[in-house]
Formats: sequence, structure tokens, C-alpha cells
Amino acid sequence: MAGELPEYYYRIRENGAAVFRVDTENRQRRIEMEQIAVINLNKGEFKPHGDRTLSAADKKEITNWIARRKALLAMRDIDDIHRAVDHMNLTTQWAQSRATDDQLEEVTDDLLLAMHDLRTVLVRKKADRMLKK
Repeated sequence: MAGELPEYYYRIRENGAAVFRVDTENRQRRIEMEQIAVINLNKGEFKPHGDRTLSAADKKEITNWIARRKALLAMRDIDDIHRAVDHMNLTTQWAQSRATDDQLEEVTDDLLLAMHDLRTVLVRKKADRMLKK
């Protein structure tokens, strides 16, 4: 492999990650990964795996990873919303210019309900923000 391997590897999983310490300093010069912790992103917590004891450096690295991961996921959430707005605009154009009557019949009720639900939430949230000011 080219370059140095990181000291830690994070196996992403639903709501968190498993943390491994990467070791290449063994007699066979193989990459070994020892699980040292489990992260729960929803709670912002991590626990040692099994009977492991985490060093201060381990804890600092894991805490930094949690902060970076949360920032990345927040950025992805906003990007997804911007993409949804684009997709809504493309859907409008499709409905206006290319959709057949059968296609519109298939999706109209679902789209109207989803848009009504979204509008209701957005209006309520905007009113809440305005009342706070």
C-alpha cells in the first residue's frame, strides 16, 4: 500500500461506527485491526469494546471523529434538501410538459399529500421562528 495507514479505522454503521486500531507492526507485516470501541452518534457517546481500556489519545481521536462525522452528516442533510428542491422543480416541469394523463393519475394524490404535509410543517416552523424574534 502506498503511504502510511491511519492509526484508527471507523467502520460506519447505522447510527454510529465501530472503531478499530490499525496495526502493521507485527512479525508477518500484515494489517491487523483490533476493535477498541463502539460509537453511538445519536447519543454522541462511545464505549470501549469488550474489556478494553481506552487511552486519553484514543478518547481524543474518537471525540474528534464524532465531531467531524456529525458535521459531515449535517452538510449532507442540507445538500439533500437542496437536491429535493431541484427535484421538485424538475417534477413540476415534467408534470407541465411531458407527463401523460395516466402518469399524472398515478402520482397526483401522493404528491399533493406530501406537499401539503411539507407546507404545513414549514408554515408552522416559520411562524415559530417569527414569534421568537
